Amino acid sequence: MAKAIMGLRKWGLAMGVVMGMVALGSAETGDVLISFPTPGRCSTGLAFDGEFLWAADRKTDSLYQINPKNGSVIRVIPTPGYHPAGLAFDREYLWCADRARRVVYQLDPRSGMMLKAIDSPSPSPGGLAWDGANLWLADGQEDRIFQISTDDGTTIRSIPSPSDDSQGLAYDGRYLWVSDRIQDRIYMVTPELGEVILSLPSPGPYARGLAWDEGALWNVDYQTDWVYRIKIGDDISFSRTDPKEELLEYTHEFRNFGPGTVKGLDIYLALPQDLDNQEILGEISFNPPPTDFLTDEWGQRVAHYHFDELESGKFASAGYTVKARMYEIYYFIFPEKVGRLKNIPKEIRKKYLVDAPKFALGDPVIQNAVREAVGEEKNPYWIARKIYRYVLEHMFYELAGGWNIAPTVLARGSGSCSEYSFVYISLCRAAGLPARYVGSVAVRGDDASTDEVFHRWVEIYLPPYGWIPVDPSRGDKETPAGQADGFGYASNRCLITTISGGDSEYLGWTYNSNDRWTAIGKCKVETENIGEWSPLTPAGKEESVQPGDYCEPK
Repeated sequence: MAKAIMGLRKWGLAMGVVMGMVALGSAETGDVLISFPTPGRCSTGLAFDGEFLWAADRKTDSLYQINPKNGSVIRVIPTPGYHPAGLAFDREYLWCADRARRVVYQLDPRSGMMLKAIDSPSPSPGGLAWDGANLWLADGQEDRIFQISTDDGTTIRSIPSPSDDSQGLAYDGRYLWVSDRIQDRIYMVTPELGEVILSLPSPGPYARGLAWDEGALWNVDYQTDWVYRIKIGDDISFSRTDPKEELLEYTHEFRNFGPGTVKGLDIYLALPQDLDNQEILGEISFNPPPTDFLTDEWGQRVAHYHFDELESGKFASAGYTVKARMYEIYYFIFPEKVGRLKNIPKEIRKKYLVDAPKFALGDPVIQNAVREAVGEEKNPYWIARKIYRYVLEHMFYELAGGWNIAPTVLARGSGSCSEYSFVYISLCRAAGLPARYVGSVAVRGDDASTDEVFHRWVEIYLPPYGWIPVDPSRGDKETPAGQADGFGYASNRCLITTISGGDSEYLGWTYNSNDRWTAIGKCKVETENIGEWSPLTPAGKEESVQPGDYCEPK
């Protein structure tokens, strides 16, 4: 896995680069390559004509031709309307969307003459982009993006906006790029369905116009009054930001209410490790010390405890305390850079394409769903996305208890995070794409909190990127951006403890911990698993708290 981007350039840093530049060889996706002030104070649209930038300004009702190397203004032409918003260049002419008049103007950039006016298909036209044949227009109020004819403005198709307030648009020859001023993100979306493939934090807090320029994206910010050139596409696989440092105390308790005797009890605690999204700080502390340490067939390390002769009324407890730094992580997966299924290492395919009881790969429900979802698709990325889309369309989240097998869950149409995971893994494996699950302890609400529910999701293997997180239950949302949160993204609120292909010799189908026992006579037993979080100070020490401050009643 390539190294992470340790925090993309954000507003303060970007504004501090006065006509500064980053060397192309050292730039990573999301880096600001160059930045300079806008010529006006209310810049909206942005376009690139192959040599110069053009910026629309609503306060001066002007279009500025700008030298992209230093931000100097070459010439200024007036806009035909009074509220210029989106701006695009079609290899010869400029197009300017005017929000006040709800029209899109065609202008000759040489003379400044208005040549044509076409009606906007939406009441609040904003971002504008040219795809080589037609225009694309974003409406932040209707949350739609329209492909329109330059002849008369006829709508050819429309797709949903990634989120609630889309502003700028650009087209890179394959995908649309959309800026959003509420989420402070820039999204790469498919023009066919509007699916979000990846997203970047915007350089400023009010991202407006966008323009594409050979491996880089220009963005103008309405609040900072700066223009930024952002690097797009490199060998960096992910960015991780917003580190959260926490202390986790995890406890697995086993109680025997009798009347018989538990003759033998084995408790297994899955141990967290350093991963792309997390770092273990120091040594893990155990209470009590484990009997020994074991590693299962999936490479998962566990602390093993053995207890003998638990009579009626007795209980056993095993636990650990760990300090961890967790990150919010976004993976930059460009579908065209993903290799073929045969490029996946043989050892990965051998381990993570096998069937298991929870997956039931040969069941007709699974086989029919794979054919319907995947069709003739060969690209591993699109196999994964099409299955993801299919699951979102055919299931809804329901925490009803129990972990049914994948075909039962899919036929029912609802499930918990674990059942979503079983379904997604089953469909991926049936399509020839290696998949596994990860289990975690989650920070619930406040940073000081208790987790007794926990969370599980999926990882798929995409060559050459490696293991990529996919969380179908997280993606069960309305907007494309919300749905994309479940694909190639992991929160800084979950500490992964378990990585498994399923049916582990120690953990079984559980995660975080498991127990097994034998008994003489009738025994009623109860198991309780608790993860208790305490935030760490920047120095890495626990905050001063009183006993019970962060603990729910047991």
